[in-house]
Amino acid sequence: MLKRQTSGSIKCPKCGRLISANSKKCSFCGRWNPGLWGYGPSVRRLFGDFDMVKLILGTSIFLYIASLLADLAAIFQTRGFLGLLSPSMQSLDALGMTGRYAMAQGRWWTLITAIYLHGSILHILFNMLWLRQLGHLVEQWFGSGRSFLIFTFSGILGFYISDMVNIPFTVGASGSIFGLLGALVYFGRKSGGEFGNAVYRQVGTWAIILFVMGFLMPGVNNLAHAGGFAGGYLAALVLKFNDIKPENQSHQIAALATALLTIVCFVLEIIT
Repeated sequence: MLKRQTSGSIKCPKCGRLISANSKKCSFCGRWNPGLWGYGPSVRRLFGDFDMVKLILGTSIFLYIASLLADLAAIFQTRGFLGLLSPSMQSLDALGMTGRYAMAQGRWWTLITAIYLHGSILHILFNMLWLRQLGHLVEQWFGSGRSFLIFTFSGILGFYISDMVNIPFTVGASGSIFGLLGALVYFGRKSGGEFGNAVYRQVGTWAIILFVMGFLMPGVNNLAHAGGFAGGYLAALVLKFNDIKPENQSHQIAALATALLTIVCFVLEIIT
């Protein structure tokens, strides 16, 4: 819960010096409104306990179960091993599946909602395993707020590219997960040294393996993967990582705004 602190001392989110909670401007670094109208300390505490991986994993699992329950008859349809426990197209569309048809209807918000939807038990299992593998590394080196921004932006860009080349229907977090790979590749290259090079080689190998698997398996949206990877690399390039620029209040506020936008997108899908 966000509580206002309008008295006492707080740390400036930019320079880390102690200042008055109601200061209009930091007297040390010049940052305007460092206390964020009294909500700054609460925002920092919120993201101090924030676990991006758990939030995304829990949301994705909840929506996968919801998509199955929305059309129980679809569960028992025979679709082969890769299509085991697949939600129906109708239920996925109702929850926010993206693609050419959704965009033609003006449902831009599906670029976000589709990130959290999955087409089968193997689809969500594969993506969530990679999310656990990569997400904690990105959080460790970029911070939770920036990690969520990278994840979301990568998914949006990946879906936007695939939607623009007329892929009719698509769902899944894989574009965002490729974005985490892109961010880690940037981290490894920029860090350099023995550690950075080791990260670069390892993550680069994972990226190549996943790209190749995408071309070997049927029904994979490889354009979303490529767009997501590029989005993650670009987002990391712009946002930087903790060794260069520690995560600050601006990143956390942007992440909170993105989380609220995600909720709004699901509300739009429900009411339209």
